Order: sequence, then structure tokens, then C-alpha cells
Amino acid sequence: MIHRELNPKNYRRICIINWMLAIPFFIIFSWPYVYISSFAGVEKFMAYSGCILFSIPFMITILHGHVTMALGEAHRHHYYDWLNEHLLTYGLLFHPVVTSTRFRLVLLCSSFLVFVAGYLLRL
Repeated sequence: MIHRELNPKNYRRICIINWMLAIPFFIIFSWPYVYISSFAGVEKFMAYSGCILFSIPFMITILHGHVTMALGEAHRHHYYDWLNEHLLTYGLLFHPVVTSTRFRLVLLCSSFLVFVAGYLLRL
């Protein structure tokens, strides 16, 4: 018998909640970067590029935590396998590398490099 948490109906619910939370989390985590960039005089293109790279790792971490809380650490891989099976619908823009800490750290470090480059271009 399959557990109630480990069925496609629950995976769809988790996915829809994650998509609904993605935009507010993106905004919450991106505005400090934009604010500090504008305070430092970084060009808007560089500031917005950097804020995307800055906010996505935090957003993904929170959403990954939501999946972990909903399914448990031992079963979250079932959800990500399900997303891989539905790449053109629920798994849109999902790739297994997204959940890796190394990928999120690379994005975060890239945002700092964009900030420094934008600041140096201002001079």
C-alpha cells in the first residue's frame, strides 16, 4: 500500500504550492540586493542581473525545505523523480542540479561577482 504522502495527487499539490510561493520568495530575497546596488551606484542592468542570481538560491532553499517538511527527508527524492517524469508540465524548469548546495553557492557567489563588476564599471 502506498502512503498518502507518496502519491501523485500530493506531489501536484506540493508543486502548485511551491510555484505560488516562488514569486513572493523571489521578491523578498531580491529587494535587499537591488537596494544595496542602487545605494552603491551599480547600473540597473547589473543590479537586476545580480538580484536574480542572489535571490534564486535562497528561494530554492526555502522551497526545498517545504518539500522536505511535506514528505520527509527519506521520501523527498520520490517527489523530485516525479518532477523529472513531468518536465513539460509540473517539472517545468526543474533539473536535479537545482537541489544541490553547490549549485546554489555558485549562484550566490556569482551574484557577488556581478555586484563587484557593476561597482567597478561605475568608477
